Amino acid sequence: MFAVVRTGGKQYRVAAGDKIAVEKLAGDAGETIVLGDVLLAGEGADMADASKITVSAEIIAQAKSEKVIVFKKKRRHNYRRKNGHRQQLTLLRITAVGEAKKAAPKKAAEPKADAAPAAAEAAPAAKKAPAKKAAAKKAAE
Repeated sequence: MFAVVRTGGKQYRVAAGDKIAVEKLAGDAGETIVLGDVLLAGEGADMADASKITVSAEIIAQAKSEKVIVFKKKRRHNYRRKNGHRQQLTLLRITAVGEAKKAAPKKAAEPKADAAPAAAEAAPAAKKAPAKKAAAKKAAE
């Protein structure tokens, strides 16, 4: 099965076992990450629902790409500038391309017996406060 994922503003066609170099992602070597932005998925000519597909990958290393030389020149003005830049990369090994696992349903938290009386005590205190303000306003007039 293959998938087309988007990361770092670029798109990559990946399958299980592929190695790719992408823009820097957070994480150390050996960690597993999930590439969530799947644009297309399928096997052969059959296409699958991309929203149900997840792509998991293992970080091989954090590295730098080849140096890119930036040279600026304006002729007849004695203006020359030379700079270099090495882009940060993350090397990934795609471990799995497949269906998203459904999370176990969470049980609703039952209200505690102690919480109900505390809420009841707080409610009358809230009602008393506006009455005091109203009395203070009447006294001021």
